[in-house]
Amino acid sequence: MLEDEVKPNSFTYSLALNACDKLRDYDNGKLVHAQILLSGTCVDLPLHNSLLDMYSSRGDMCSASDVFMRIGSPDLVSWNTMIGGFAENEEGEKAMEMFVRLRRACHVKPDEYTFAAIIAGTCGFPARDYGVPLHAQAEKAGLMSSAYVGSTLLSMYFNNGDSASARKIFSSFERKDAVLWTDMIAGHVRIGESEGALSLFLEMSKEGLGLDSFVLSSALAACADLVTLRRGEMVHPLVLKTGNEAEVWVHRSLVDMYAKNGELGSAAYAFSCLPKCDLMCWNSMLTGCCHHWKAKEAFQVYFKVLKHGLNPDQVTFLSLLAACNHCGLVDKSRFFWRNMKEHHVRAGPKHYLCIISLLSRAGLWEEAESPFADDYLESWRTVLSSCIKNRDLRGGIHAAEQILETNAKDSAARLYAATGRWDDVAETRRNMKKSLLEKEHCGAGLKLRTIFVCSLQASNPSCNAVKLRPSSVIRWGT
Repeated sequence: MLEDEVKPNSFTYSLALNACDKLRDYDNGKLVHAQILLSGTCVDLPLHNSLLDMYSSRGDMCSASDVFMRIGSPDLVSWNTMIGGFAENEEGEKAMEMFVRLRRACHVKPDEYTFAAIIAGTCGFPARDYGVPLHAQAEKAGLMSSAYVGSTLLSMYFNNGDSASARKIFSSFERKDAVLWTDMIAGHVRIGESEGALSLFLEMSKEGLGLDSFVLSSALAACADLVTLRRGEMVHPLVLKTGNEAEVWVHRSLVDMYAKNGELGSAAYAFSCLPKCDLMCWNSMLTGCCHHWKAKEAFQVYFKVLKHGLNPDQVTFLSLLAACNHCGLVDKSRFFWRNMKEHHVRAGPKHYLCIISLLSRAGLWEEAESPFADDYLESWRTVLSSCIKNRDLRGGIHAAEQILETNAKDSAARLYAATGRWDDVAETRRNMKKSLLEKEHCGAGLKLRTIFVCSLQASNPSCNAVKLRPSSVIRWGT
């Protein structure tokens, strides 16, 4: 068209920008924008909206904001594009700022798409601050019959762990489509209410609605979470019946469900049917082996991961360390710990807890204390629990010092709780408060030793080696 020297108009440019957006051709989209500016074409509202859509889809909200500022009187499409763009790019606060500005613009009223976008954009924030007020506004605007609004409200409440409010919204719909059912089932799985998810899945099946890959994956995830093989085996035929056996997400869920139920043969078969196995699938097999104390099989899976050129992640190494912990494999745990460092995988609290628990049970107190427990309070509590169990005064006092330094108010009850004597926690709080007041002049060291010895004797009442006398405590601590 340009070669034939035919001058494009605003409608032509809008079509070109829409084509660039659909093709995800951002570079040519910017060239079209540059051509618009150079040609002096009058940029009308539809063309502005096409530019907004192209930039926001790309995630370039700075350029989208520049275009928006040049619109003299933006319509609802303009506002919705900006709010949706900020929401999709996880800029919830900026999305809310745009929504507030929209509400102040008296000539434009938000519709169901506006509320769906702003609720989705702020669902990661506390519900009382954003979600609940937006829910009230949507209800006031008479938009609660919209499946778009209902679906985003369900996600918002599930993200905040409020399944009761989600159920109220779900129940308010007379006609529930497959999307709402899927959101409810997946939401219950996400917050750990798998029993509720399976009940909803059964209801959905009775309604005669089509079962797609998403809802089947969620149902299988619920079966894996509950470790219920019988129900999982009932869902598997539905996968075959609905023709979803070729879906990668469904196969991943099948592998995970069978592996967690200890059916490693069935898990391996489902695994072999996958056209391409990603790390998530390998981790499912690995986790299944570890759940059932099959350390040797887990190690074989790990070396296959490396052979396939995949980079292990935190989940991979957590499963391996858990397997070592279960089976008491100290040397193997050291090997995988070094391997984790070599792959530049950062250890989290759960990794530290696995290695500390293993080393402590093996009697390697000094190695358990350092360098693993430097930053995590829960790690020090694990060390303390092992010291109490094995009557190691020196290690226990050192761990108690770290706990007191981090959280002094909670430490006394935690020390007693570590022994497993939960009925005595409240009494310990009272006794330790009185004891610490009486011995305040003896200094902080005496307090720590007294706390530890009380815990030690509580863990083994028949032990006569420890006498709760200040003199003996001071002597042992010197």
